Amino acid sequence: MRAPALALAFAFVLVVTACSGGGSSSSPSGAAPSSPAAGSASAGAHRIEVKLTDALKMEPGEMAVKAGQPVTFVVTNSGANEHEFYLGDAAAQDKHESEMASMVGMMHDEPEGIAVKPGETKELTYTFAAAGAFLAGCHVTGHYGGGMKASITVT
Repeated sequence: MRAPALALAFAFVLVVTACSGGGSSSSPSGAAPSSPAAGSASAGAHRIEVKLTDALKMEPGEMAVKAGQPVTFVVTNSGANEHEFYLGDAAAQDKHESEMASMVGMMHDEPEGIAVKPGETKELTYTFAAAGAFLAGCHVTGHYGGGMKASITVT
């Protein structure tokens, strides 16, 4: 009796730990850390409207922002399927893709990304600390691999 209960408790701890992010850096990569701005849309934050579609597209497909200045992404899911808007460089996107593949159906909001239900509009305010090439991606199974991403140039 004890072994099954212990195994169940251990599995629960693993799932909670995997979903919590484990206190790792909130930067989109190992480069200079970026961080979410506190609260919702910051006064003076640059706003970019983004549309997520069931054709596995993010519109606009290319965005440009300035390092050190908050940007608010206003993300609308115009489709009938749930989508995600996740920020990071290529390595961070690959890592998140692997994490999401092992946690199918466990979409949640975090400092780098938001889950957006059909017909919903959500905002994500984020500050990129350093210049570089970043991506926004949707990691619902098959979406990122199907091309659901947009490039973000930070200057």
